[in-house]
Amino acid sequence: MNLEKVFEHNQEWINMRLNQNEAYFDNLSSGQTPEVLYIGCSDSRVTAEELLGAEPGEVFVHRNIANMVVGIDLNTTSVLNYAVDHLKVKHIIVCGHYNCGGIKAAMVPKDLGIMNPWLRNIRDVYRLHSDELNAIENEGMRYNRLVELNVQEQCVNVVKNPFVQRAMENGLEVHGWVFDLFTGKLIDLKLDFDSILENIKEIYDINE
Repeated sequence: MNLEKVFEHNQEWINMRLNQNEAYFDNLSSGQTPEVLYIGCSDSRVTAEELLGAEPGEVFVHRNIANMVVGIDLNTTSVLNYAVDHLKVKHIIVCGHYNCGGIKAAMVPKDLGIMNPWLRNIRDVYRLHSDELNAIENEGMRYNRLVELNVQEQCVNVVKNPFVQRAMENGLEVHGWVFDLFTGKLIDLKLDFDSILENIKEIYDINE
């Protein structure tokens, strides 16, 4: 990317928007009412708005390495709370992607320094599903399946929050998706939360 061209492109974008709608920036600056919270990976190849075909103001976005929802991560939890209780989003999407570097790094038993605490959360997903994953002989297929299972577990982590549980009673929906970098397709994992949460609902149903 040529940084010297960025401001030229910015002006071209401004001109394009104003030609389409003279009140575009007045409307944009008046506030946001997104219906979707998108939690995705920081990977530069996976941009939320482009994947969803969304315009500015339509999607509230949070990204980190391997699209994690970690309970003690105040950044992610604050984003969740703000999106649910203040923006009143109707959908929360956790979107992973095949060929994810964070997932791949977590599969390697290696000391990766400061990344270890973050990757430990992904390694815990592997531990939870080790029987299924170790039965997959093809490394690439095992890698992709861990991507899917990680999305599933991060969706579960979303649902563990009491404010999310309350909002789900009023129609909020949580979705687990995967973006296939090899084909460009978005895949809905169609997660069955009732089944997934069956064994832990007694502990995590804290909406009282």
